[in-house]
Amino acid sequence: MTTSGSAPRTRKAGTVALASYIGTTIEWYDFFIYGIAATLVFRSQFFPTFSELGGTLAALGTFAVGFVARPLGGVVMGHFGDRVGRKSMLVVSLMTMGIATTAIGLIPNFEAIGIWAPILLIVLRLVQGAGVGGEWAGAVLMAVENAPPRRRSLYGCFPQLGLPSGILLSQLIFLVLTAVLPAGAFVEWGWRIAFLISAVLIVVGLVIRLQIEDSAEFEKIRETGQVVKLPVVEVFRLSRIQLVVGSLASIAAPAIGYLVSVYMVSYGTEQLGMATSTMLWIIVAVSMLWIGMMLLAGTAGDRFGGKATFLVGAGLAVVWAVPMFLLVDTGSVGWMFIGLAVITAANAVMAGPQPALITEMFPIRLRYSGASVCYTAGSILGGGITPILATALFARFGSSLAVSALLAAAAAISLLAILPAGDRILRPGETTAVPDPARTGNSSIEPTPERA
Repeated sequence: MTTSGSAPRTRKAGTVALASYIGTTIEWYDFFIYGIAATLVFRSQFFPTFSELGGTLAALGTFAVGFVARPLGGVVMGHFGDRVGRKSMLVVSLMTMGIATTAIGLIPNFEAIGIWAPILLIVLRLVQGAGVGGEWAGAVLMAVENAPPRRRSLYGCFPQLGLPSGILLSQLIFLVLTAVLPAGAFVEWGWRIAFLISAVLIVVGLVIRLQIEDSAEFEKIRETGQVVKLPVVEVFRLSRIQLVVGSLASIAAPAIGYLVSVYMVSYGTEQLGMATSTMLWIIVAVSMLWIGMMLLAGTAGDRFGGKATFLVGAGLAVVWAVPMFLLVDTGSVGWMFIGLAVITAANAVMAGPQPALITEMFPIRLRYSGASVCYTAGSILGGGITPILATALFARFGSSLAVSALLAAAAAISLLAILPAGDRILRPGETTAVPDPARTGNSSIEPTPERA
């Protein structure tokens, strides 16, 4: 029988999950329009003195720079997220990302201001990275901690839906721009429109995020005065194994995501001679399937267990890495879609249960910091360098098999990280929690700060 309080709790959980989804979609839109622009126009606009390969690598290098700042954003926002609250950090991350993205759309190119153009681009990309570094953990914690019992995997996957949705939105924007603008106008100034749209989206995101509240679980930590002074230090002291497992498990999903959403656009246009619009439409279709598969994966995580579901996705990614590129290399739109659809399905099966799987490795009072470290470390190793390594490997060996090996290796690392992990690692509960200061005199815990 349903209790009287279960319906309001479910409605609140649904509202928070939806808000997390919309917010992360906006943030990932900001992040991925940079990746698309880096493959299509940044070489000519900001690195015109480089060779074609050198300019492409330099443009993708600025994309990777954003990952360098992620740990800083994750640590800083994890610190305050565990001390002050999850909601406040989500507002900060959205503002940081949106302002930086809008500013990128206003930077003069190399022809106008010389070397200052790529310098400003890199600085703003670092700011973007810092903003998204604290986004993921806060969004998934809001969804997971507010979720009904035995539905944490499903509700936790809603922030994950923001990634394919952000890809979908960014691809559609660029498709419209390339369709309505002459090629020269798009390269010269039209691409900037995609970045300036962020100014509108940030207002929408703020209105939504300001209406949600922190979870009852975190509020209980505040009320009992168990806030930690230095949560990042404590999580490294108490949960080292969880940090290693969570970081390695977080490599495969971003590796696949960025390979499909960023590298494949340049690979299809430059190596296979496909039209830019064709590649973008393929990614749009794949992203729509991606969203549906992730919802199914979140449900499967609650039904069959997050670990088992994750391992199925990682195993599929390992065995499909080579067939994917064999299909893509045919140059047939149908075969390319099938190749990319299966690899993104593998990504979704991993990414769906990933938020609940990783966040539950850490006690409530250290979750923001712990989850942020895992996600940012995995994103750097799996996502930030993947497009660059893929481009360099193809240039070195002249074969997509080298890129397939890179993808299979990333998936294998995450699979082997989770495979031996038992309940003591995946669900330690409060066994790694900071002890009660009243009993131990532990100075790392202080009374909860007063609310502003």
